[in-house]
Amino acid sequence: MDPIALPLLIALIGVALLFDFLNGLHDAANSIATIVSTRVLKPQYAVAWAAFFNFIAFLFFGLHVAETVGKGIVDASIIDPQVIFGALMGAIAWNLITWGLGIPSSSSHALIGGLLGAGTAKAGLGAVVWSGVFKTSAAIVISPAVGLFLALMLVLLISWIFRRFTPQGADSVFRKLQLVSASLYSLGHGGNDAQKTMGIIAVLLYSQGMLTGGFHVPLWVVLSCQAAMGLGTLLGGWKIVHTMGSKITRLTPAQGFCAETGGAITLFMATHLGIPVSTTHTITGAIVGVGASRRLSAVRWNVASSIIVAWVVTLPASAAIGALFYWMTRFF
Repeated sequence: MDPIALPLLIALIGVALLFDFLNGLHDAANSIATIVSTRVLKPQYAVAWAAFFNFIAFLFFGLHVAETVGKGIVDASIIDPQVIFGALMGAIAWNLITWGLGIPSSSSHALIGGLLGAGTAKAGLGAVVWSGVFKTSAAIVISPAVGLFLALMLVLLISWIFRRFTPQGADSVFRKLQLVSASLYSLGHGGNDAQKTMGIIAVLLYSQGMLTGGFHVPLWVVLSCQAAMGLGTLLGGWKIVHTMGSKITRLTPAQGFCAETGGAITLFMATHLGIPVSTTHTITGAIVGVGASRRLSAVRWNVASSIIVAWVVTLPASAAIGALFYWMTRFF
């Protein structure tokens, strides 16, 4: 394929970083909702805390997720700037719609949906790497289930360990421990989510002949993506913070610690395995787990069910938008 002009390439990379910024903005709630709702940190301090750990995540994880997104969703040989543009615009449009409505949908699956839509619009279903799609689709169900299970087990374990503490004493301990769990969750969020945009930019550069050899992500791409996500997190997403932090269930510092730790463990495992999971799905499952540990009625199931509907709709909706934007580029 003919290479595009350098200004257009730079603009397309800018669109990718815009998606990464909006990802951080949209998913800020995932990192800070519990620590804000339990009043361990004020919102402005919580977002700064989360943004810092989002940014430094590249120091702790390999780039397996970037590789999955770059060549494990659609055949890398059919990727061109139009496909990348369609994928990014599908994800950005869906993120803006759900952000405006305060719905904690998945930025990750919006990007994957956009990539599937634009890729199939160009080359049909034969371009889809089904093994990668099945792995990612399975994570839609598995990651919140694992987060829920781990958070529930942590609640039971901590209840036994701290059974002799007074409520005030346990609260004091977990207000400190929640700073640790929030930082771990933010590391997991930055490690998994920022890599998706890294994979998109890297495969774009390969399509333009600007990278050679085995799949790799240049350091400047890594730093740019981590910085864009950190900046987005810094600005926060307050509507979704409210949904995640208080509408699903009310949390104590101990429960917030369990939710964040269960979510962080899930994200660490997924990132190590190169699976692009949804941080939104994961923390929602963990929050539901700690709420259900008290009693099933402690969870506002109507709110949780509306979030599940958003999960189901995200892939096809962003795919349709991604295909639409790809087709629009064919007229220019």
